[in-house]
Amino acid sequence: MKLQNRTFIITGATSGMGRAMALEFSREGAKLILSGRNEEAAEELLSLLQTEAYFLAGDVSDPGYNQRLVELALEKFGLLDGLLTNAGMLGLGSITDLPLETWTQTFNVNLTSVFHLLKASLPHLQKSPNASVVINSSIAAFKSFPNHPAYCASKAGLVALAKQAAVDYAPHVRINCICPGPVDTPFIHASAVAFPDPAKAVENAGRNTLVQRLGEPEDIAKLALFIASDDASWITGSVYTIDGGILAKG
Repeated sequence: MKLQNRTFIITGATSGMGRAMALEFSREGAKLILSGRNEEAAEELLSLLQTEAYFLAGDVSDPGYNQRLVELALEKFGLLDGLLTNAGMLGLGSITDLPLETWTQTFNVNLTSVFHLLKASLPHLQKSPNASVVINSSIAAFKSFPNHPAYCASKAGLVALAKQAAVDYAPHVRINCICPGPVDTPFIHASAVAFPDPAKAVENAGRNTLVQRLGEPEDIAKLALFIASDDASWITGSVYTIDGGILAKG
């Protein structure tokens, strides 16, 4: 087991990529603190995990909630070895149509929440001999999509934050960023509403990859596992696209 007895906080853990990461990391021996809003989904997930895990419902944009996640990890396990940040929202609408409140909320959930969690956890991560943070961004950091200004900008901010934090907290904490392309989760169907034909947009998203399919949440979880494990012990400040080759097409 690559993560035996290591403790991770996973945000956005009750669906999609975060859920897949919880399952993958549990299989590899990690102890988990799970964050999300859906308590029913959390109960179902907890029943499937193979290691000790706890769920704390809350809003990741709340600094106090992030502090409580860290305190729960320390209370239950006595240490903290890593973070997997997945919580996000879309904030759809063109710049001229987008309410300021939606712009602000999107940044608070997608970007500022990661700042809050890093701020609360880094003093403890620095005490771990194997600390690793994996920040889940998006190819939207590099490729623009119609009616996604807040989403694209906040995801680009995550890439910059990961690289900058890696500089400040090396060598004790490795901090890396992953940028998925279109993955078959509820999120992609919500995102497709920004297009004239949402169903066609989802279909085209898979067809436009070089491997001719949407990604699966498990594809992303396996990359996160590699980055978080000792297999990637010489990797920090890096950004990994995992998009079926979309960005290679230009």
